[in-house]
Amino acid sequence: MESVYEKCFLKEMALRGIGFTNQVRVPLKYKGLELNTDLRLDVLVEDILCVELKAQEGLLPIHDAVLLSYMKMLQKPKGILINFHCVNIFKEGQRTLVNSLFSLLPEE
Repeated sequence: MESVYEKCFLKEMALRGIGFTNQVRVPLKYKGLELNTDLRLDVLVEDILCVELKAQEGLLPIHDAVLLSYMKMLQKPKGILINFHCVNIFKEGQRTLVNSLFSLLPEE
């Protein structure tokens, strides 16, 4: 379910002409078995950047773990956690994560 923060984030993306998909279903496979779950990534930007949005006091290690898992299951190289419950998002409210797929991206 979209939060008010997610709605505002999506509006800003649309205004800037940035492609995105929201509430992306994350497939979960275990030893060849596809499990029916309701795991969802908040936003997938330009089919490459996984974005998880929070509005709470501080980011915890579990938030990193969840985003890294989503990135792995979706086969995406980069992710960002954004926490709106802070004074300055750039200084204290975001965390960028990469996985081994990041090294395969072309340099630009």
